[in-house]
Amino acid sequence: MFSKILKFDWSLIIISLMLLGVGLMSIYSISTSNLSGESNIFMKQLIFAFLGIALMFFFALTDYHYLRSYSLAIYLLALLLLGAVLLWGETLRGTSGWIGIGPFNLQPVEMSKLAIIIALASFFSKNKARIGKTEEIFYSFVLSALAIFLVLKQPDFGSAMVLAGIWLGITVISGINWKYFFSLILMTVLVFSIGWFFLADFQKDRVANLFNPELDPQGSGYNVIQSIVAVGSGGIWGKGIGHGSQSQLNFLPEKHTDFIFAVIAEELGMAGATFVILLLFLLLYRIKRIAFLAVDNFGCLLAVGIMMMLFLQIFVNIGMNIGIVPVTGIPLPFLSYGGSSLVTVFASVGILSNIYLNRKTK
Repeated sequence: MFSKILKFDWSLIIISLMLLGVGLMSIYSISTSNLSGESNIFMKQLIFAFLGIALMFFFALTDYHYLRSYSLAIYLLALLLLGAVLLWGETLRGTSGWIGIGPFNLQPVEMSKLAIIIALASFFSKNKARIGKTEEIFYSFVLSALAIFLVLKQPDFGSAMVLAGIWLGITVISGINWKYFFSLILMTVLVFSIGWFFLADFQKDRVANLFNPELDPQGSGYNVIQSIVAVGSGGIWGKGIGHGSQSQLNFLPEKHTDFIFAVIAEELGMAGATFVILLLFLLLYRIKRIAFLAVDNFGCLLAVGIMMMLFLQIFVNIGMNIGIVPVTGIPLPFLSYGGSSLVTVFASVGILSNIYLNRKTK
């Protein structure tokens, strides 16, 4: 076992742990503020960090081909949890996306992202010879659309967008005939057009006020305005850990989740924000490399799906922190507070590590 651990892609693991470190530091800074009302979030995140790291090593040492064997069960469990959260879930910030388990909240949509990746990778790898056929594309669309529909019912437009992006990315990379590409784009646009009618009024206002948040500075535009102020006030070197006025004085809402990047930019400045973006870029580069080295189509598609999941969450989260993307409640991987997200991304790193362990040697 020790010899296997030495063969992991340690650059990927170290980058992940460095991002976790920055996230924990920022969450600790927020938790120490007397005005934040979030005094226990650091310890909770630390617990989830240890759980996530343990799962990472578990999946890294487990042959990823087992995931293909249990892909249907994993997919059905994800749908079951997404359905259960609609019936018994707790409503936070207008979204019924959490199931309370003692002092913790489980967010099924985070695990469903990885479940959809596994299901799609399994589907396309088993039907590789027929990928060019229209019915195979349609079946994969239905496979994803069931989960997307349940997520839109919460309503969680941001996560639905990530799920649709995962489907689109994996489908394109799977070897689809390019004459069907525009059909894929049309299907994606159709999903988001239908999704608009599932959104709550406050979510529609966020989209409408994207490019001019000053239209409603005390309402739907407030979060974006405060985030932009926080990012800009950090300067080059930042105000220092625990000294960010926007975050410490509670002007910045959801600072430990949606707007953690704004906290980092304010307290660590442009230098710290650039460092984080560089780490995220290197993370995606290593995943792309692992996809290239995968020994089979299933491993390649798994890696591509995980890369799409992380890329979309990174783009949307940082984008909404600087005012170029609507506020949709998407966490920043490894950095935002949230046990479900953190455990899921570390489990994903573990799967990637096993794909790398079984990589092509020539």
